[in-house]
Amino acid sequence: MTELHASAGTGPGDAHFTVFTDREDAAAVARSFAHPGTRTLKYPSGRPWLVGQWDDQEIVTAHAGPASLAVLGCCPIDATELERRAGRLRDLAELDALARTLPGSFHLVAALDGQLRVQGTASGLRLIFHAAVDGVQVAASRADVLADALGAQPDVQELAVRLLWPAPYPLFETSLWREVTAVAPQDALMVAADGRSARHSRWWTPPEPVRTLVDGAPLVRAALSEAVDARTRQGGVVSCDLSGGLDSTSICFLADRSAARVVASTWPGRDPADTDLYWAEQAAKHLPDVEHVVWDADASPLVYDDLLRIDDLLDEPTIGVMDRSRVLHHLPAMAERGSRLHLTGIGGDHVAWCSEAYYHRLLRTRPPFALRQLRGFRALWQWPLGGTVRALADARPYGKWLADSSARLRDPVPATVTTSLGWGMPPRLFDWVTPDAEGLAQRALREAAATTTPLHPDRGLHADLEQIRACTRIIRQWDRMAARVGVPMASPFLDDRVIEASLAVRPSERVSPWEYKPLLTAAMRGIVPETCLRRTNKAAASMDAAEGLRRHRADLLALWEDSRLEQLGLVDGNALRHLAQRPSSPGLRDAILYSTIAAEAWLRGLSPARTR
Repeated sequence: MTELHASAGTGPGDAHFTVFTDREDAAAVARSFAHPGTRTLKYPSGRPWLVGQWDDQEIVTAHAGPASLAVLGCCPIDATELERRAGRLRDLAELDALARTLPGSFHLVAALDGQLRVQGTASGLRLIFHAAVDGVQVAASRADVLADALGAQPDVQELAVRLLWPAPYPLFETSLWREVTAVAPQDALMVAADGRSARHSRWWTPPEPVRTLVDGAPLVRAALSEAVDARTRQGGVVSCDLSGGLDSTSICFLADRSAARVVASTWPGRDPADTDLYWAEQAAKHLPDVEHVVWDADASPLVYDDLLRIDDLLDEPTIGVMDRSRVLHHLPAMAERGSRLHLTGIGGDHVAWCSEAYYHRLLRTRPPFALRQLRGFRALWQWPLGGTVRALADARPYGKWLADSSARLRDPVPATVTTSLGWGMPPRLFDWVTPDAEGLAQRALREAAATTTPLHPDRGLHADLEQIRACTRIIRQWDRMAARVGVPMASPFLDDRVIEASLAVRPSERVSPWEYKPLLTAAMRGIVPETCLRRTNKAAASMDAAEGLRRHRADLLALWEDSRLEQLGLVDGNALRHLAQRPSSPGLRDAILYSTIAAEAWLRGLSPARTR
């Protein structure tokens, strides 16, 4: 196996590992995963159980009789409690209940009577993959580690799928290597005692959205408070984003109630109309014990910064590379102020708000109410009447929607009302994507359409879950990048318990044209001052993105020289080079290049073992 380069990270926040059964043939395979810098956690037999990299503060383990348990990540359970759980374990299926109750964000690994159970989070922030290596099933928290061990090459069809804008569920959740299988976030991987057969077992289902706002808000408050406490209870110094938005402001006020000392970080936008700094300063006035650092707006990295220098070792393409420099730029300065962890408000938009697509069902179950709300949404989002009616009348099941999308990949991007009230944004391909790539993407869509069911029959809950899982695919990679810089990041809104508490609230009370994030506002009342709860909008970074295009067109042009995607026959390099010379081209500000740039940057960053 090829050694991972330095960007794999070794400090807190970047635990990654492989898991093996307690057998001699598995032990022989495990030795090929051990190299300088890795750690090995052993069974009582002395054979390797986990091999990888983790910090002592990121792992809790216990052995009791035939049972072994390990929790890797952020979870407040201690070794004594985990040992008690291990001693009572009689069936691996019993761990469903434990996984659905523990706070934080973590992987759960269990062994019992020779069998294995390995799982990540329902959010998708922590994933599991598996592959047969010399006939032995090996589980891993990263797909690339397994691909390296197999000497596997990225699958060209999977790369073509990642050029879709956007790649719809379930296509964005597959492994980039055909030999490596991804485990869906709601499933646990079960490996039989023979170590050679594996199956997936569902452990999580989303809650039905039946709670009222009055009943649900205290539960959201408790879950979010517990999520923040899981990161701050050790004390020390933590830093927080304080953008002025309700999400990051809530995290700051919750962190300020903890034993930790808080440093708040605000990046004002370049746009003179951006009011983030005003709202951040309003919040800071009520946080006298918090050090508030305000950065120079003009010093903030732009979108597309450092694209040619990205060398993070990632196991899939991510559009997060576009904002990598912006996300990481201030972390070294936070480290200098003593921060051991940086908390973000990322995910608040995905759990405290929800999709308007719920009104597709609400129109049929509560027509007078839904019609009143839809009139408000039409005014708020400027939806045309005809488009609204057509979107609400569209009753296609998800599989049919996917199949129909496969034949319309070159169509113009649909109207916002169509995507807001439907199953989501239909995927599109653009002029620089070759017919060969289009054919591969169409085949993948048709195959998925024949077998896939939506994440939930209600298209609103499906859309919410899909957006959460699409978000965590990006945050998962940002977390790796941040750990490499030296200050790990955490996003408490994306903890499973917070997601569950939020999704359990009725959508009719969670999304409204008349109120901004009513659920989070109600949950934070009494913690966040009323003056901060009055904000009813959020800033956009469109000016930063536009300026990034102008300043970095030379980098974009260089990215397409000797393009890996072009060599694979997936893009027209000449078209992309011509486009890079015209950064003000219509459409570029709408991020339509992001998926292509993500795939190209990922291919360039692969280790030699995966590109030879």
